[in-house]
Amino acid sequence: MGQILSEEGDQEEAINCLIDALRWDSKNGWALLMLGNIFSKFKNDIPTAMKYYDQALIANPNDYITINNIGANLLQEGKLEEAKKYFWEALSINDKYPNTHYAIGLISKMEGDLPSAFYSTIRAIKLNTNRDVLYQNSVRNAFEIAKDLISSDSGKKIYREFRHKLEFEGDKKIDIIQDEEIPTAAKFEFAENYDREVHIVRFKPSYPANEHLIMHELVHLDLVIQARKLGINQLFISNKSHKSTFVKSLDTTIKKFSKMGMSEKSIEEYCNNIFEGLNRQIFNTPIDLFIEQFLFNEFPALRPYQFLSLDSILQEGLKAVTDKNIVELSPKDILSKSKVYNLVNALQFKDLFGFDFIKDFNATPNELNYANNFYNEFLEYKDDKEPAEEYELILHWAEDLKLDKNFELVNEIEFRTKRTNVDNLLKSIEKDPYDLESKDPFKAREMKKFQASQESIGTNMAVAMFMVDALKFFEGKPVDLIKKIAFEIAMQGTQGYRPDKENYKISSIEGKSFSGYHILAYYYVSWALAIPEMLYQLQLPYDEEYKLALTMHKANKQ
Repeated sequence: MGQILSEEGDQEEAINCLIDALRWDSKNGWALLMLGNIFSKFKNDIPTAMKYYDQALIANPNDYITINNIGANLLQEGKLEEAKKYFWEALSINDKYPNTHYAIGLISKMEGDLPSAFYSTIRAIKLNTNRDVLYQNSVRNAFEIAKDLISSDSGKKIYREFRHKLEFEGDKKIDIIQDEEIPTAAKFEFAENYDREVHIVRFKPSYPANEHLIMHELVHLDLVIQARKLGINQLFISNKSHKSTFVKSLDTTIKKFSKMGMSEKSIEEYCNNIFEGLNRQIFNTPIDLFIEQFLFNEFPALRPYQFLSLDSILQEGLKAVTDKNIVELSPKDILSKSKVYNLVNALQFKDLFGFDFIKDFNATPNELNYANNFYNEFLEYKDDKEPAEEYELILHWAEDLKLDKNFELVNEIEFRTKRTNVDNLLKSIEKDPYDLESKDPFKAREMKKFQASQESIGTNMAVAMFMVDALKFFEGKPVDLIKKIAFEIAMQGTQGYRPDKENYKISSIEGKSFSGYHILAYYYVSWALAIPEMLYQLQLPYDEEYKLALTMHKANKQ
């Protein structure tokens, strides 16, 4: 009754009810706490409030809420040192109470310890599961503190030291250039791609906390250097053929724009922008997750910059997929996939800083499911990531969203060798034309995972039945023809076959479309029939399935 009356604004009757409660039970900690709150909040009588709080503590010495409120009252009186003692005591009992972290952040801010203030305020945001007044105050405070922190030169010092480290490890100078004309907030230009002697980081100075942007781009180089040391760095290649395939999928949108009177040049520019923008998301989103996690873990002093910078970029991404005008003009399928990538970034921002605006995306359950699955896959990698593993996520996510036709991932050494030394490339092809002896760790990891998954299945009856189909198809055909088909399947398979994919085509087998398991069955059978001495190099775990298929094929003939 006392609580109800207090909520209704009748503090005098509330006090009377609470005192009655104490007459029945003088150790009623909640009644003592409420009386303390009323005298503090509505009567501005701090001394009386403290008496009730002290009694509440005696009644329940582990009541962190009461201890926190005592600290809050001392803070209100300007007694910072005394207040800190109570807040730290409350924190020792429950370090998940956001109110206490918020209060400690306020004290640190008053004392001029802005890094500690930012840390405590972010903790308050992360621990607050409701968008209540405390959450809103914490967010506002975090922005204010971050803006004060980035006014120093500490961010420049961080990226200059990191740049020096990378220049030594990569044996190339790195220039940092302001450029408002680039299509993104920042970009890294690898010297090798521009036939230059130096790498260049370009960034837009109009973006807030751009020291973070520079560090982010430098970590791109760091990841590449790590992968290059092992010879496993990959390049994201997208050419006219990829673009042409993509533009065909926009046929409905193009027709709509034509009816609206848009010029061919404008439509072409729109299609190019959509293609390039989506490709940037495909490539960058998985890599950016590793970069931001690395920056957050390794450079605590950079976090205020990271907070402001990521918030700006994420808000920009949010507008790009929710703005009414953009939504009306954009192809729904492409917009949905772009939203998924933006959601993945938003999920990480929530993890790092507690700031949650995922609901603002108005995502469908399917979009949220994709984003959560992708982010969970990243979490499986993040603590023990190996060099170049980020490329696995690029490919997996693109395949899941059916965007893998937009690009190819190729080994950097092989690609650059192909461009600069045709003789070496020809020797490599002659030695191992079907990539059977590849030492690429990326492919090795994929094969290991694939073999483990097949082992867990046991005898794969689908593969066995597809092998029966293959045996029937190859029956009576000359060995040279089977060998030709075997080589074509192997050549196409240098980029890997995935069991869950559809619509593989083999030009030597006209009019036939293959699922993943179907093409793997033909792969195994063609080599078993035409090149049995090299079958083991395929590393396909289907020996038992082949024995079963031979038996079934023989029985069918009888």
